[in-house]
Amino acid sequence: MSRQAAPATGSWASDLWGTPWRAALSAALGAGMLWLGWQLAEWAVWDAVFHADADLCRRPGQGACWGVVAEKARPILWGRFPYEAQWRSALSTVILLVLLGASAWPGFWRRSLVLAWAVGWIAFAVLMHGGVAGLSVVDTGRWGGLTLTLMLACLALSLALPLGVALALGRRSHWPVVRTVCTTYIELVRGVPLISVLFMATFMLPLVLPQGWRPDVLLRVLVGLVMFAAAYLAEVVRGGLQSVPRGQVEAAQALGLGPWQVQATVVLPQALRAVVPSLMNSVIGTLKDSSLVTVVGLYELTGALSLALGGDPVWRPFYLEGYLFISAVYFTLCFSLSRYSRWVEARVASPL
Repeated sequence: MSRQAAPATGSWASDLWGTPWRAALSAALGAGMLWLGWQLAEWAVWDAVFHADADLCRRPGQGACWGVVAEKARPILWGRFPYEAQWRSALSTVILLVLLGASAWPGFWRRSLVLAWAVGWIAFAVLMHGGVAGLSVVDTGRWGGLTLTLMLACLALSLALPLGVALALGRRSHWPVVRTVCTTYIELVRGVPLISVLFMATFMLPLVLPQGWRPDVLLRVLVGLVMFAAAYLAEVVRGGLQSVPRGQVEAAQALGLGPWQVQATVVLPQALRAVVPSLMNSVIGTLKDSSLVTVVGLYELTGALSLALGGDPVWRPFYLEGYLFISAVYFTLCFSLSRYSRWVEARVASPL
């Protein structure tokens, strides 16, 4: 039987302009996109107000009022942190960004990086909380803005990943009790929205703790984020575990490796390498999910914007520009993570 030849695909030019109908549709869409782009550029750049002048922003015919960002940048980025001590919040943010940058570069993948993170978290806690070296004490309820967003994302992911790996291994365990407990946990947490988990961690967790012990609200929120992220990471890791051929396990066992050695040295490295895109998707999701902590009284980046503009009738009408600024910050963080994920994929796919 002769094999049917696959239809040839045309070039992009023939796809867009091959027939009069395609040419007309392409021209109409192109003209519409140009007009829309011109209107957007006119509003966002040419007719925009870039300095903090609310009266000028209210004049008819004016475009975007980026002056709201210039006026409210500090309360947006640092939240309710005391004004005179906001340099501490800014320095804490720089510490986290430097540590994240170092962790992303293979040249720093040494044991000393763990020590650097430990020192960095101690410096972060000292700067943010104070109480030593003459620094004023700042309650965790006043932490906010970009600093709180990065802190919650970093801590939640660093704690959720090992928990997620343990849950994934437990769900594949041969012990029925362990498998049932892990499966129940994953399905319960994944079956409710994050807001419910945050509310339970914030308001219900103190009810099951010993009398008189009421953990800080930031700690309770962090517990909720870790629980939620771990359930999703567990399923991502389980998918990677299932992609490892059974022959790899049998070969490792034939070499005399124990069960934990097989998982640590043979199965998990291959499983995690296979699910890099899904892992990064969970990382990005957790970063954005941190914006929901506003519902329990913590003002991260998005909540800090509402706090900064909600009580100021002069700048309150310019929420759109504020949210566009917040979106740009989130996009920069998420796009950087996405590009780093592509680099990691290429690195692990290349032959050794």
